[in-house]
Parts: sequence; C-alpha cells; structure tokens
Amino acid sequence: MTPQGDFAPIATINTTPLVDVMLVLLILFIIIIPAASHKVPLDLPQATPPAAPAPPAHRLDIAASGALLWDGAPIARAALSARVAAMAADPDRPVLHLNADGEARYEEVDRILAEIGRAGLTRLGFVDNRRFADAF
Repeated sequence: MTPQGDFAPIATINTTPLVDVMLVLLILFIIIIPAASHKVPLDLPQATPPAAPAPPAHRLDIAASGALLWDGAPIARAALSARVAAMAADPDRPVLHLNADGEARYEEVDRILAEIGRAGLTRLGFVDNRRFADAF
C-alpha cells in the first residue's frame, strides 16, 4: 500500500475527455463553416425617390362644444358637406385629417363621419387627441 492510501496522484493524463471535446468541435466546424460561407445572389431593386409630392391635406377639428374648424378657421355645420364634397371631387385626392376633442359628443362625431362617407371621401386620417400634460 502507498503511504497516501488510495488517493495517490495519477501520473498519466486521461485523454478520453480531450478527444471527446475535439470531436465535438470538429463536428461543429463541419456544420458551421459551409453555412457561414454560403451566399445567395439577389438582385434587389434600387430605391427611387417618390415622383409625386405628397397630396394636399386639410384638417377638420371638432371642439368639445361641437364647433368645427376647417384648417384652423371656423366653419358652419351646414357648409361642411359642400367642403367635403369638393374634396372628394378634387383630382389631387387630398387627405382629410379629423381631430375630435376627447370631450366632444360621440353622436356629433358619428354624424360628421357619416357625412364624410356619404360624400365619397375615402382618404381620411384620425389625429391623436392626447394632450401633452396627460402623457406625464
């Protein structure tokens, strides 16, 4: 028996784990290298700037009191249908931005949306009506 018992140091190196690690690395390289060097030729179209300028836009604001503002100027409720019909007939196809105050009555906003739909105006966008103070 040795003076240290069964816990004597091993004088040789166990190469089995080293061979296992090397085989795993070899397999990984065999799989990864072809995938990393593989190329697919693509003919992508070149970006071109838009040829036409952006269409004109008008803004319709609906205040909490029900008052209407067309591009910042007050407009009578009776004159709204004529303006919207003129926009629908315009060959430049302008866009209408609708901004309804959060306190505006829903039925009034619904009537105005129905009137816009009856006029045949299809380019309509809704403007966000959040206030900056509410965001903080």
